[in-house]
Amino acid sequence: MPADPSPGFAGETPARSAGIHQRSAADHPPRGSATSAVEVRRSSRRSRTVSAYREGDRTIVLIPARMSEAEEQRWVGVMLDKLAAQESRRILGDSELAERAERLSAQYLEGRAGPVSVRWVTNQNTRWGSCTPAEGSIRLSHRLQGMPEYVVDYVLVHELAHLLVPGHGPRFWRLLDAYPRTERARGYLEGVVAADRLPHLPAARGE
Repeated sequence: MPADPSPGFAGETPARSAGIHQRSAADHPPRGSATSAVEVRRSSRRSRTVSAYREGDRTIVLIPARMSEAEEQRWVGVMLDKLAAQESRRILGDSELAERAERLSAQYLEGRAGPVSVRWVTNQNTRWGSCTPAEGSIRLSHRLQGMPEYVVDYVLVHELAHLLVPGHGPRFWRLLDAYPRTERARGYLEGVVAADRLPHLPAARGE
């Protein structure tokens, strides 16, 4: 696939810009690990930082009280991605990756794609993933490690679909349409590629 197209604690993230607001999973679809709800807690003691952590089946996001609804929506998304990235780094070794591929095949491809091996590799810098249908092998670029799990899942489903359909014709995309976060994951990866192409800024004074 070319590059172009716990309780976990996300830490303190500065926000530009005490009550409890309950948000359902429909308002903020969980990114990565499934959660049933997102709870936003506003605090007058917070002025510049946002943090988040898992609490049972909920995700708690702590934000400054003065933050607008639009900023709240944006920061909830940011913190969900940060948590998902931390969880991806923590749990997805090669064996977990293979187990995840099997579950995704069963969930989205009726179990028809049965990879023999699924592993991380460090020699794919222009592709997010690749597969060899004749061998049933799938390889994911190590650059995906630390990205949100829904992005890793998208690349896995993409390569699983290639075990069934080698090219990128209509039949292939019909298979991939079964994965509900395809467009969102593609947008994330396109953003990563675009950011990589930006020129490096000169160091600031004092750095």
